[in-house]
Amino acid sequence: MSTAKIHAGMCGFDTLVEISMEEDLVNIVITSECEAIQRLAKELLQVNPYKEISYRRSSPQAPQLGMKYFTPAACPVPVGIIKAIEVEAGLALPADVSITIQK
Repeated sequence: MSTAKIHAGMCGFDTLVEISMEEDLVNIVITSECEAIQRLAKELLQVNPYKEISYRRSSPQAPQLGMKYFTPAACPVPVGIIKAIEVEAGLALPADVSITIQK
């Protein structure tokens, strides 16, 4: 199993993404303090990892559901979901990602 712990930033909400491989698909379990992410989690339960990681091969569901259920385009949760999917499917090495904002 691969996990991603995502602290979304100014909203203060934390999200835990748990990904497990089952044959050619990944199962997704998302736990979040954010109501919008909770709605996304009810719909994003299983995906083909190859279709989820590339805009050229398909239309990834995580960003689509992000647009459907919440307003902030800069929310890092959909990207965090995709990163965890990549790792679990063996398509990327596990490495932390960060964004540092300054003014």
